[in-house]
Amino acid sequence: MELTGPWLATVADEDLRREYPDVDFDDSTWSPITVPGHWQSSPEFSDTTGPLLYRTRFSAKRPAAGRRSWLTLDGLFYQGDVWLDGGYVGDTEGYFFPHTFEVTDAMTSGADHVLAVEATCAPQRDRTAKRNITGVFQHWDCIDPEWNPGGLWRPIHVVETGPVRIARLRVICTEATAEQAVLALTAHLDTVDARTVHLRTTIAGVDLSIEQPLAAGDNTVEWTVTIPRPELWWPHSLGEPTMHEVVVEVRLADAAGSLVSDRRKLSTGLRTIQWRKWTLTVNGEQMFLKGSNLGPTRMQLAEATPAELARDVELAVEANLDFLRVHAHVTRPEFYEAADAAGLLIWQDMPLQWGYARSIRKQAVRQTTEAVDLLGHHPSIFLWCGHNEPMAIDLDPGKLGGLTKVKVGAQAFASQQLPTWNKTVLDRSIKKAFEKADPSRPVVAHSGVLPHLPQLDGTDGHLYFGWYWGDERDFPGFVAGLPKMARFLTEFGAQAVPNSAEFVDPDRWPELDWEHLEARHAYQPTFHDRYVPREGLDFDGWRLASQRYQADVARFHIETIRRLKYRPAGGFAHFSFADSMPSITWAVLGHDRSPKLAYQALKAACAPVIIVVDRPPAQVRPGERLALDVHVVSDIRTPIEAAKVHVTVAWDGGSLDWTFGGDVEADSVVKVGGLDFTAPEVSGPVLISLRLEGAPDVVEATYDFTVVA
Repeated sequence: MELTGPWLATVADEDLRREYPDVDFDDSTWSPITVPGHWQSSPEFSDTTGPLLYRTRFSAKRPAAGRRSWLTLDGLFYQGDVWLDGGYVGDTEGYFFPHTFEVTDAMTSGADHVLAVEATCAPQRDRTAKRNITGVFQHWDCIDPEWNPGGLWRPIHVVETGPVRIARLRVICTEATAEQAVLALTAHLDTVDARTVHLRTTIAGVDLSIEQPLAAGDNTVEWTVTIPRPELWWPHSLGEPTMHEVVVEVRLADAAGSLVSDRRKLSTGLRTIQWRKWTLTVNGEQMFLKGSNLGPTRMQLAEATPAELARDVELAVEANLDFLRVHAHVTRPEFYEAADAAGLLIWQDMPLQWGYARSIRKQAVRQTTEAVDLLGHHPSIFLWCGHNEPMAIDLDPGKLGGLTKVKVGAQAFASQQLPTWNKTVLDRSIKKAFEKADPSRPVVAHSGVLPHLPQLDGTDGHLYFGWYWGDERDFPGFVAGLPKMARFLTEFGAQAVPNSAEFVDPDRWPELDWEHLEARHAYQPTFHDRYVPREGLDFDGWRLASQRYQADVARFHIETIRRLKYRPAGGFAHFSFADSMPSITWAVLGHDRSPKLAYQALKAACAPVIIVVDRPPAQVRPGERLALDVHVVSDIRTPIEAAKVHVTVAWDGGSLDWTFGGDVEADSVVKVGGLDFTAPEVSGPVLISLRLEGAPDVVEATYDFTVVA
């Protein structure tokens, strides 16, 4: 039974807190509110940061003798206190997983009921020491900082079971080969009295039943199921993402095993993951991972439709991506289901971003275990990550210029090189919790940490050449000198103005409300003015220039990393994929999923086979010598035999041609030849055109430079 309402709400105060749970409390002056939803989406509460008091009345049949009733809140942002019929039920903390309470006595006492909930999502005033584990929702430069996600944002149910309930169920695939697969299951069984039950598990034609004695209260039961000759789950670039239904039942032994007391059903895939030197192997097949970062599908995540959540997965597959990094949040179940079905891999972050207070450690460890229980059965998830950029600094990205940039950079560098509570204590605890709950997947303690003492071993890299520092052309030289920095890059990119830009009010150009765009829509004027100056442009020209620059940054970073495939790079995740709200960000898709130019650049750079040449300087002098290597990068699993590469360098009045031939091994990077020529004596643009024949599809690429006398 889902409690969809009608619900009523009001802002909490001390007097109301004492009275509002009572059954006879007069709530006739309260405002209607949508559940599930975020309270700031309701006009009456759009400006409040809470707490909010909720009430609803509902009727239900009394449970039969021997039956138990349970109240489940699938998601509450972020903390709550729950009352039923005037009696206190319990409290909640944690937004992304369900909270369940037994309410058998209350449901037995009558047919009409009043549910009252106080929901709190306190603003994080000190963002260097946050206390709410809400990740990007309460601290990110791609979401409106005035937004408060508070509310009963997921459905609320009343359900019945027999005397034994499956309180928690964890399903992990620990082994998968052509011969057999093994599922490890852990269940917490809640029973009123000591008894013996039959645990029945069904998957892929295997039906396993075990007899299990239980003590009164909570019992933890672990068992495995072996599936012979299984159909494996594969990422979409390697095979079919076959899914299997898993059914777990608790049957009462004292009824000849025929009475089902409780039942859980979910879908999983059978595959194994190995992770060595930042390179992934799935079912024994090594993969170079091409990905992007994904924030919440909508800032108001409760309002995202299942189709919108699935569409983000579809657009990632269409862009030739192997994975999405769910960036510093846990999203809705429909997203993970869509990723499983599409064969799209997921790097899953905990909702931890930047600095946190010491008091959250115990809660963070508990929520880590909840994440595994909630998501562990999804074969698409290949890695757990504890914390994004564990630096306890609160910066204003729009004003990172001059001495401020130097100061913030020094603070960030020090926090990475020296021991800190967030990086050294909190993240280590989270990593251990992940490894204990799920030994089948790799765990990264934190993202974006440079090599540091004592082991000089960091994690994945965040390198914003061409945005926060330097020129985007500096990136190849940097990683050539420090190859470890390129072993797995998970943030790089540049901002661009989206196609759907009504929120900018372009008719006011050039007198836009620049301060509002910076404060509420993620615009970073310091870096836009440096890399995409607006002087001399109309609005459409400025937007186009920003999108062209963003596309170049994405394309040429990716080409550089792909040429380092397995030596040492294991993959990358571009930042970022899609906007959560109307904004000017690094995303290649706007909030309405209209593609910027960088979406096509991302798609082309991530194609299964690409042909690349060393990028020439932007400008050269007449007669200057150029020596450029040509490479083919192939991710396909079969060789490209007798491939032919045609290269043309053309300018006004002349051209040069080369042809190279040979085989390209499967899943490899091959240097197929080199161009050695002098720039023409004629000033003007020069175009380098490349064409690869023999691959499953014809592959083409172009580069350009300008001869300047």
